[in-house]
Amino acid sequence: MSQRLIRRMFRQVRDANIKYHLVESGDKIAVAMSGGKDSIVMLYFLDLLLKHTPLLFEIKPLYLDMGFGNDAAAIASFCRDIGYELIIQESNVGKVVFENKKSDNPCALCSHLRRGALCRLASAHDCNKLALGHHMDDVVNTLFMSMLYEGRYHVFKPITHLDRADLYAIRPLIYVEEKDIRALCTYLEIQPVKNLCPADGLTKRAETGDIVNQIEKIHPGARRKFLASIENVRSEDFWS
Repeated sequence: MSQRLIRRMFRQVRDANIKYHLVESGDKIAVAMSGGKDSIVMLYFLDLLLKHTPLLFEIKPLYLDMGFGNDAAAIASFCRDIGYELIIQESNVGKVVFENKKSDNPCALCSHLRRGALCRLASAHDCNKLALGHHMDDVVNTLFMSMLYEGRYHVFKPITHLDRADLYAIRPLIYVEEKDIRALCTYLEIQPVKNLCPADGLTKRAETGDIVNQIEKIHPGARRKFLASIENVRSEDFWS
């Protein structure tokens, strides 16, 4: 069963890559490692993509220490086990978000500052792409969040050009469901690093995820259909 799970997830990563040209030969890809299950599984499948497709590219795992007290040793050990050295960079993002700014929306500010710091670190290591661990649930939850809280239609894109950094942000896991990521971590005996962020689990994103999970329980497969509707949206389907 678990080998079938790996093959299915690999096909999903490969299919997303074929459709959106996320990873191409000659790329030097910075992989944003948080130590959570999503980034660990993303690195695992990018490594499989390198080993089992004709694509020739480089992988550079990056870890930005946010100042929350997380230990990067376990992340570095996982990277070494599959043949990579983790690049670690300290930052004061956590302090800025929770002490200096005291933001009413710490997740948005943290995401913005973390992305900027990761882009600078990726550029410093001559990378042209930054891989982020957003999966299918993140894509769908973002759609619902934008409608519920912002009154607009907004989603993650599989690949986005970051003008200021002259980098492309890619999301190799957009076809992969979070439940499969959890199952794979259990099978591979991967222990994700606990998130010590003070806002972990207390966000609008977590609330929205609970709503989508309830819809999924009532209508199995709904999440994948939501993703398909995002991909198949047409301009004439909207008011103008």
